[in-house]
Amino acid sequence: MNVPNDQELEALFRRLHLANAPRIFRALCQRAEEENWAYRDLIAVLFAEEVAHRQNTRLKRLAGQANFPFLRTIDEFDFTFQSTLRLTVIGSYLSPDFVTEGRCLILSGKTGRGKSHLAIAIAYRAIQNGFDALFCTAAHLIDELSAASRTGKFREALAGYVRPHVLVIDEVGYLTYGNDAANVLFHVVNERCLKKRPMIFTTNKALSRWGQVLHDDDLAETITDRVLEHGRHIKLDGVSYRTKHLSVDAAGAEEASDQPAIVSGIKPAEFPEPTGCSACRARPSLRTSRR
Repeated sequence: MNVPNDQELEALFRRLHLANAPRIFRALCQRAEEENWAYRDLIAVLFAEEVAHRQNTRLKRLAGQANFPFLRTIDEFDFTFQSTLRLTVIGSYLSPDFVTEGRCLILSGKTGRGKSHLAIAIAYRAIQNGFDALFCTAAHLIDELSAASRTGKFREALAGYVRPHVLVIDEVGYLTYGNDAANVLFHVVNERCLKKRPMIFTTNKALSRWGQVLHDDDLAETITDRVLEHGRHIKLDGVSYRTKHLSVDAAGAEEASDQPAIVSGIKPAEFPEPTGCSACRARPSLRTSRR
C-alpha cells in the first residue's frame, strides 16, 4: 500500500469526519519526529485532540442553544458572600443524577445575590455531563405560552419548554404577569414533573407570595409543591455582588423584605443580571501526552 501524502491524508480525515485532525496533524508529526514519539503515541495524541475538539464544539453549541444571557461556571461563584450556602450543599446538583433523577431547585433572595449565576452554572454543568438545557425568564415563558394559547398553538409552544433536559426559569416575581400566568406555568411544571425533568427557578419573592405574583394562590401552591416534591429551596443571603465594593453595613441596612435593596439612593438595576453573553472561546491546547 502506498503511503498517502498530506493532501490524501486530509481527504481521509474528512471522510472519517475528523474535523480537527487536518489542522493539527502536520504540527503533531513534526513534534513526533523531534521528540522521537512512538507511532502509537502519535495516534493517541491525534485522537485525544480530536475528542477534546469535539467536546469543546459540543459545549459551545449547546451553551448557545441554551440561550444563557451570560456564561458562568460553579468555579466562578464566590461562596464567601453566602453564609447559608456551601459547595457541598449543591454538590448533588452538579452530578448527572440531578438530571437522571429529575431533581428541582428554587433559589430565592434579594437582587444581586448570585441566583442567576448559580442557576446558569448548574445548568452548564448538566451540559458538561452530557445533557442539554434551556434558560428563559418567567416573563418570557408566560408571555409566549399565553400568546400561543390565544392562537391555538399552546401544545406546540409548550413542547419547547418540556423537551430540554434542564429548564431554568429566571426572575419569578420581578415583573407583573397576565391573569393566566399561574395556569400556563402550571402546565410547564406539571408536564416536566411527569417526565421527571429538572427545573431551576430563581426568585426575589418568598414562596408564600407566589400566589400574588401569579394571580392564583391555589395554583401557585400546587406549582411549588410539585417542584419541591423532588427538590429543595435554597435562600441566598449576604450582600449584593454589585454593591459589595461599597462601604455598606449590609447586616444593619437590610431588613426582612422581598423588595430590592436601595443603595445610596440609587434605584436597583432594571435587569437583575448582566445581559452580555460570553461564550467559551478557548480552543483546546495542543497536548503532547495523553491524559
